[in-house]
Amino acid sequence: MKKMKLSSRAKHAVMIGALCSVSYLAVYIARNILGAVTPQMIENGFLESNIGAISSSYFITYAIGQLINGAIGDKIKARYMICMGLFFAGIANILFPIFAEDQTVAIAIYASSGFFLAMIYGPMTKLVSENTDPIHATRCSLGYTFASFIGSPAAGILASFLTWKSVFIAGSIALIAMAVVAFCCFLLMERKGIIKYGQYKREKQKGGSFKELFRRRIIKFSLISILTGIIRTSVIFWLPTYIAQYLNFAPEKAAGIYTVATLFIATTAFISVFVYERLKRNMNLTILIMFSISTLMFLGVYLVRQPVINVIFMVLAIMSSNAAATMLWSRYCPSLYDTGMVSSVTGFLDFLSYMAAAFANLVFANAVTGIGWSNLILVWMGIVGLGLIVALPYRKMFKKFSKRRTDNVGSKNTAAADEW
Repeated sequence: MKKMKLSSRAKHAVMIGALCSVSYLAVYIARNILGAVTPQMIENGFLESNIGAISSSYFITYAIGQLINGAIGDKIKARYMICMGLFFAGIANILFPIFAEDQTVAIAIYASSGFFLAMIYGPMTKLVSENTDPIHATRCSLGYTFASFIGSPAAGILASFLTWKSVFIAGSIALIAMAVVAFCCFLLMERKGIIKYGQYKREKQKGGSFKELFRRRIIKFSLISILTGIIRTSVIFWLPTYIAQYLNFAPEKAAGIYTVATLFIATTAFISVFVYERLKRNMNLTILIMFSISTLMFLGVYLVRQPVINVIFMVLAIMSSNAAATMLWSRYCPSLYDTGMVSSVTGFLDFLSYMAAAFANLVFANAVTGIGWSNLILVWMGIVGLGLIVALPYRKMFKKFSKRRTDNVGSKNTAAADEW
């Protein structure tokens, strides 16, 4: 009987996870469309500066939207938040190619798309964490983390076969269709009792909810969100340019290499969880190891200029940094289910991630001409190296230090105590 119950919960987790993953795939295809069709838009007379302004507006509203919608997502049913976000983002994607030539209107429309798409991730994580067992929540989060990685090459494939306006229309159709399908599926699962809301409330305790978040090391994971956000968003954004300019590939070959590279990077989520399971589900050790590998791989990128090996090192560096990020989004955020603040915290961390990426994009653009690609690689290595420092188990080291000092109080072996 117990076995059947566990099997049933696992089945429900698969249903929830599959629906969330497909919904999130539509989100990431839509948000990668502009980058994928930029070459076509430039050929049709658009300026790089105009497209850059449109892209920056999206990043800013997406980041702010994560902060606002994350808090709202703790109060409103995920069905409404997710489906409204998908639907209105789909409308924005239909309107954008119509008004793209009017810079002001185009920025406003695309910025609104960023805000609407930011209505999805926080409430989705809350939904999964509150309606599945912790081990299943990690795997569900893994599914839509993979969807986020695969969105970029999927948008690139669409751009290879369709005109830039048609790509936006295809993206909008996917978003609106997914909004309708998700609404019906969520409603059905709610009526069957598979999805329930309000199971966990914020604990009223001395010091309030902020004290509880500090106890859960929110500062540490905020820093990890900032550092990995720069790598997974800004470095990926500059990767095609890096391949073309630094490694001297033709633009067409650089685009092909980028597509293949992002397909490999998309497997990061699975690799991360595999390592996590092999390490006996030790999240902190997994993050520490991944930042260590990423630092070494970026060192390889700096030292080895041979194009093929350089690209391999770069992909491995990005993958290992993204693996650390996977632990943040797939393990840490769902683990906060009992605080009643999963959506708020997830939105806050995503806000930090994208604001850092937006700032880094501006810095990297100037750094390429100012300090050159070689020195910029060292900057990237320094970012993941800082992540390695942040990931060190300071609490455990402090406890060991305190215990050692206590054990040596009154001891005759004062030399050993002083050495420690």
